Amino acid sequence: MADSATLNIPVTQKIEFEDLEIAVAATEEESVFLAEKLTQVAIPLEVLLQALDIATYDKAAAFRYAEQYLSKTRKRKWIILKSFSNSR
Repeated sequence: MADSATLNIPVTQKIEFEDLEIAVAATEEESVFLAEKLTQVAIPLEVLLQALDIATYDKAAAFRYAEQYLSKTRKRKWIILKSFSNSR
């Protein structure tokens, strides 16, 4: 049986663990919100589909993916898409 001296870990040493993030799938409403967020700007269809695919198993990762993509493209010139209902 190993003791703390054998493992070379002092008994008083505090071991810190990072909080583990649990993957939670996005609801239909959250997926729609994600799609709306991404489609306010002209993006490739592949980016939208990838974000929605990620959202089926990890909502937080999908929103991080969308934010990272949008932050990368903010440096470029954006084309803002307006719906007809907003222009009235």
